[in-house]
Amino acid sequence: MTCACGHHHSPRHHHEAKGTPVPLPRPMLGLTGQLVCQDAGQMMTALSLLPEHLRLSREEPGCLRFDLWQDEDPLIWHLSELFIDADAFAAHGARTADSAWGRESSGIGRDFQRREVFPVIRRETRQDLDAIDALLIAAFGGDDEARLVRKLRQDGDLSLSLVADAAGTLLGHVALSPLGAEAPAYALAPLSVAPKAQRLGLGMALVQQAVAWADTAAVVVVGAPGYYGQLGFKPADLRSPYAGLAMQMIGDLPKGSVLRHAPAFETL
Repeated sequence: MTCACGHHHSPRHHHEAKGTPVPLPRPMLGLTGQLVCQDAGQMMTALSLLPEHLRLSREEPGCLRFDLWQDEDPLIWHLSELFIDADAFAAHGARTADSAWGRESSGIGRDFQRREVFPVIRRETRQDLDAIDALLIAAFGGDDEARLVRKLRQDGDLSLSLVADAAGTLLGHVALSPLGAEAPAYALAPLSVAPKAQRLGLGMALVQQAVAWADTAAVVVVGAPGYYGQLGFKPADLRSPYAGLAMQMIGDLPKGSVLRHAPAFETL
């Protein structure tokens, strides 16, 4: 299949994932469907204008996914879109109407289905690995955290890897790895949320699920006290290369306990 970007791709079909739903103040909005050209002239209009429409749509602050790909029938394009909420979708519509694509494609047929989308928290799968890498790089602006998660996975030290999945788009991730300590314990790191999806509660939902999975084991994190304090983390007086004012814990480890992180952390 040939995408609007001009490259060959396999079709992308986004299925509803099973997991723990994340309550949102307002649901996300998903759009799937087809663009149907009536003749070669409309097809050439689509081929000419869709790449720019794709680029501009993906740059919108409320657009979380915007995929277009051409069918084996060259007169048909499939689309799959995801927006933060209905307002973001309305802003997309307004921008599109005032664009070259909006003005010149009115004769092309549209067959769209809209639906509300709520993200779910679930375990990672093999199919997620590239998307997790891309999410970590986008969230942190570099590849250190992506390399850390890959190394933890490679070493068998990725005790838990959870993603926030919104109709097939990964918007968040959290990892737990084992800590050597005087009692069962895990390190929570890294925690990431896609830049456009921050401040929606996805990070907190991921942390809560990770802590619940850890059960009675301690969970230790190095991060902003104002953020993690809302989730029940308390300042922790523990001995570690990462110890300091930002080290916090849920659980019970003796004061002054020595922590040993997984070897992957030494590569950072």
